Amino acid sequence: MKANKQKIDEAAQEYGVSLWNDAWRRLIRNKMAVISMIILGIMVFACAGASYVTTHAYDEIHYDAIKTSPSMTYIFGTDDLGRDMFARVLYGGQVSLKIAILCTFITLLIGISYGATAAYFGGQIDNYMMRFVDIMYSLPYMFLVIILMVVFGKNINLLFMAIGAVSWLTMARIVRGQILSLKAKEFIEAARSYGASNLRIIFLHLIPNTLGTVAVYTTVTIPRVILVESFLSFLGLGVQPPDPSWGSLCSDGAKAIESASWLIIFPGLALSVTLFCMNFLGDGLRDALDPKMK
Repeated sequence: MKANKQKIDEAAQEYGVSLWNDAWRRLIRNKMAVISMIILGIMVFACAGASYVTTHAYDEIHYDAIKTSPSMTYIFGTDDLGRDMFARVLYGGQVSLKIAILCTFITLLIGISYGATAAYFGGQIDNYMMRFVDIMYSLPYMFLVIILMVVFGKNINLLFMAIGAVSWLTMARIVRGQILSLKAKEFIEAARSYGASNLRIIFLHLIPNTLGTVAVYTTVTIPRVILVESFLSFLGLGVQPPDPSWGSLCSDGAKAIESASWLIIFPGLALSVTLFCMNFLGDGLRDALDPKMK
């Protein structure tokens, strides 16, 4: 087995390998990253196919099974209204993961475009754009999100926009730093000499070369967004009943922790496992995409 692995490595060195293939080859050698990917995959598929995994609806009330402890019928027990906690944790995962993915997409879209534009044009444009980022940084992050939620209402779509609208600042700075180091490279000068437009240079030459760093930061952004959504739901400003999310389930479980501890244990465990796996995956990506780690 080791001999075959050594032959594959020697062949890759002889014929060359692309950055992404080399990164993938090193990523799958990281046991914690691989285990994290498997666990995350199972959780995502279980939450996405919740209607097939559980026979109960998340809002179905069972009057004969109120606050029932975990059993063969109700794997995670039931809440104070007799609703199956297993179904609510899975459907809550749908909401929390959807918010995390959509908000991260908004963060990437705004942050990458903003940071790349500022760095590429430089001068006063860069100065003014980054001073705006500094002003936004000086304002309390969570305070801004709460204000947006209070002003525009407790709507799940507005929750996407509120979190995404204030989460792009760090991404903009990271991409700006990467672009500043890349825009003076020879391949950019070659693109200019061939008459490539500014938009083509930014989006086809510069941004693709920052995707390694962006991929690593994305694995940090997703857990952060999940925590923000959970905190807002815990305060009653996030996902509204009867729709569940991991944060709202933890909030409800905290109120009955003495009489029904399972109400907070299972959603809290799902939230914790997801955050740990994302962090381990982020560490694995960082090591795999860093050429100094070879």
